[in-house]
Amino acid sequence: MKVFPIHGNENWLCDRYAQEWMKQNSSHSCEYNNSNEADVLWLLAPWEWRNVPEGYLESKKVVCTIHHMVPDKVTDQTWLEFKERDQYVDAYHTPCQASYDQFSSHIGDKPCLISPFWSNGSAFFPIKDKDGLRSKYGLWKESYVIGSFQRDTEGSDLKSPKLEKGPDILCDILEKIKESKPNLEVLLAGWRRQYVKGRLEDAGIKYKYIELPPIQTINKLYNCLDQYIVAARYEGGPQSISECIMTKTPIVSTRVGLASKFLHPKSLFSNSEDFFEAYSNSDTQEHGEEALAPHLMPDGFDSFNSFFDSL
Repeated sequence: MKVFPIHGNENWLCDRYAQEWMKQNSSHSCEYNNSNEADVLWLLAPWEWRNVPEGYLESKKVVCTIHHMVPDKVTDQTWLEFKERDQYVDAYHTPCQASYDQFSSHIGDKPCLISPFWSNGSAFFPIKDKDGLRSKYGLWKESYVIGSFQRDTEGSDLKSPKLEKGPDILCDILEKIKESKPNLEVLLAGWRRQYVKGRLEDAGIKYKYIELPPIQTINKLYNCLDQYIVAARYEGGPQSISECIMTKTPIVSTRVGLASKFLHPKSLFSNSEDFFEAYSNSDTQEHGEEALAPHLMPDGFDSFNSFFDSL
């Protein structure tokens, strides 16, 4: 069974998943130049399906990953387009039960793999040189550094918050933390961070922004942190949860995506009002390491390979 993963070429997570898949599963994967040999087309980036020749979609098994859906953005048109793509899809994948519940009534009896993506323990690991890393990236040694690595401004105007990612909640929390920690410094990475940068500037909160760093740098950035915050309203992951576990970075998260699966219940919060109770328990990593272990590479590929073989 040969699999050809289709990703978005955005230098973002889908591209990383595709690269890791093909590198670690080379004997049953296809590159672009021999994709005609594929038995399975894997729509890692489901929006890319319109760029796939119809003949391919009709002649191959098609697996579509639905990362998550945002209820406030789902319209009748969303489901019409979902149905249009579904006529070519043989099976689905989604990272968590909450995401599956968002679309399960629209796929009939088609099989769906509910599984987190694998985690790369070779790329993410602790580095015991926080002072040296902070110096390297221009962070003050004495700062209390909180991290946020994502994309959370709408691409349509590059100023409105992408509310499903919770940048407004994040900024509300950071402003409260600033009151008790005047040495607060925020480390931002990813892209489209305009909304957060503007809020931090208005609040007089010091920050450092590194746009679209390579994966080796992202690992080093985690190792600069005192705390990571996931403030999202809707997520399929996010991947930062597993990355914090692997780098042993203290993390608190809203109850989205995989947070309840991988993080200690005391590290979870619902909104900015109950954030600080979770914040006081964010060092609880043992639960996360145990829960994440079956999903570390290479074992993390097993459920996907079994699923593809079953089609």
